[in-house]
Amino acid sequence: MFSKILIANRGEIAVRVATTARKLGVASVAVYSVADKNALHVEACDEAYCVGGAAVSESYLNAERILQVAQQCGAEAIHPGYGFLSENAAFAQACEAAGIVFIGPPASAIEAMGSKSEAKALMEKAGVPLIPGYHGDDQQDAQLAKESKRIGYPQLIKASAGGGGKGMRLVESQKKFAEALVSARREASSAFGDERVLIERYLGKPRHVEMQIFADHQGACVHLFERDCSIQRRHQKILEEAPAPGLDDTIRAAMGKAAINCARAINYVGAGTIEFLLDQDGSFYFMEMNTRLQVEHPVSEMITAQDLVEWQLRVACGEALPLTQREIVKHGHAFEARIYAESPENDFMPASGRIKYLRLPEKADSVRIDTGVRCGDLVGINYDPMIAKLIVHADNREAALAKLRLALRQYQILGLSTNIGFLARLVAMPELIAGDIDTGFIATHHERLFADDGRQLNRALVLAAAAMLPAFDNRNTSPADGSPWVSLDCWRLNLRSSQRIELEQDASIYPVVIARHQDGWHFACGEESYLLTGHWIDQHRLRIEIDGEWVELPVVRGKDSISIYYQGQAYRFGIPAAIHGDEGMAEDADHPRAPMSGAVVALSVAVGDTVEPGDTLVVVEAMKMEHAVVTQVGAKVSDILVAVGDQVDEGETLVLLEVE
Repeated sequence: MFSKILIANRGEIAVRVATTARKLGVASVAVYSVADKNALHVEACDEAYCVGGAAVSESYLNAERILQVAQQCGAEAIHPGYGFLSENAAFAQACEAAGIVFIGPPASAIEAMGSKSEAKALMEKAGVPLIPGYHGDDQQDAQLAKESKRIGYPQLIKASAGGGGKGMRLVESQKKFAEALVSARREASSAFGDERVLIERYLGKPRHVEMQIFADHQGACVHLFERDCSIQRRHQKILEEAPAPGLDDTIRAAMGKAAINCARAINYVGAGTIEFLLDQDGSFYFMEMNTRLQVEHPVSEMITAQDLVEWQLRVACGEALPLTQREIVKHGHAFEARIYAESPENDFMPASGRIKYLRLPEKADSVRIDTGVRCGDLVGINYDPMIAKLIVHADNREAALAKLRLALRQYQILGLSTNIGFLARLVAMPELIAGDIDTGFIATHHERLFADDGRQLNRALVLAAAAMLPAFDNRNTSPADGSPWVSLDCWRLNLRSSQRIELEQDASIYPVVIARHQDGWHFACGEESYLLTGHWIDQHRLRIEIDGEWVELPVVRGKDSISIYYQGQAYRFGIPAAIHGDEGMAEDADHPRAPMSGAVVALSVAVGDTVEPGDTLVVVEAMKMEHAVVTQVGAKVSDILVAVGDQVDEGETLVLLEVE
């Protein structure tokens, strides 16, 4: 076994690898950017070295500097995690040339599968079924347009290099192809440095099912069963499970055999994943191979009781696979929910901010949290916005889902937007519980997933207003005699105590009227009214009784905002008086703003242009994902306040429009 390894990654996967290394008695070395100086993965390792600036090109993609650190500290091997350099054949070759073991497949295997087009050509020769499409080398616009028309619609344009949904566009008609091609190429070039694309026929309601495979230097190759990763947004996975629901043993065996054949066709070594699209009729098609450990590997670990990182280290040392195919057995069911800093209500756009309050689910052997952040840490715009992975295991799928729902209710984060509330609604959907899933699940059920009759919001507004009420603040208690002259409860002589608090969300102002009552306080919001009493437990937790129901309310108060966590959902309300004074809210229809912090990568209009609702004005990129800012009104462009290459902050005005 190695005595020391360097982990060329950050966040939860770096912590994950360091944990297994420590278990095996292997020293671990962290690398970090200047932005990650105080990150959790730095603390988790035995040594740590700065490798460059905050930008990934200056640090985590700085292969030369990372190799230099590995040689300097005496690391015998480098674990690349996933993303960054994990599927970089040149880096794997450089490690070999430097006498350092790359904990991953041979460079030749990475090269063979690094291009989706070339990988599909190899699989076609191996007899693995492929989706109808074009994977050729001729990337001229005219050729791609011709192939697009031949394949038919709907279809997907996909980046030939890389994955994660980046550089992927759905094209539903021929007239939309040219625009989608330009956008896909630009995003692919930004994310992978390669603008080549392929085109595939889009299946109606497929499932995304993948096989975890493992191979050693002795020629043995096994699979550790499948994972269903169908629940996706923006073509990126957010909920994975193992085994796949409703998959019969015949299809499972055929898929496992095909996966192993794929690996053997390229003399694979190490951990890998073969991804398939499973059609409704039971047919499956090769999609791609990921020549690394997957983000969702923990669900495979949970159902097989194996540590796949340990397998990686042992195989990289030249050891044989720990188990044969017959010895690998599955038990129970596991789910993984990815906790992201993002705004589901705003098309899942990435969010950034500091974690000001964090409460984790109760610890148990069957509940696991892989994370790279702590309370107080900043989730910035330079890296992937994933905060953690919540993994649960139980004897069956129904029990595992119940355990996941409970854990999501217990998981509380304040300080930035997250998808926890959305995930809680998602795993409570009857269709998901029944296993009726496909890659379009979220789009199909979008209306129900985001339905809100206003009652939940009203209660959240009332609770936030209560957290602002001095009378509940037992940290400023009155004398024992209860004199009204020194109390903080808005007492009035011969008058009913009353006050009004205004809160803002999504450019709307919500007034909450509060009146003193002998049994507590009456809160009125809209057509609803509530009776509340309560007191503070500590600096960030308020215990409130609302209409007979006691709730423990996490609260974070900012200079111009207040955030609470209620029934699995985080709410952040602005305080208009603090934000806008007496000027009120500005109308944003003629002042389109940046939906998140990022870089301007394209301007689609010029001063003087006339635009219609839905037209793209500006394209902003954050975390290697593009987001189009569109106009909501018909108007004339009067001014453009940004240029391509500019860095913009969330909420920054980008374009001025003269509304017609």
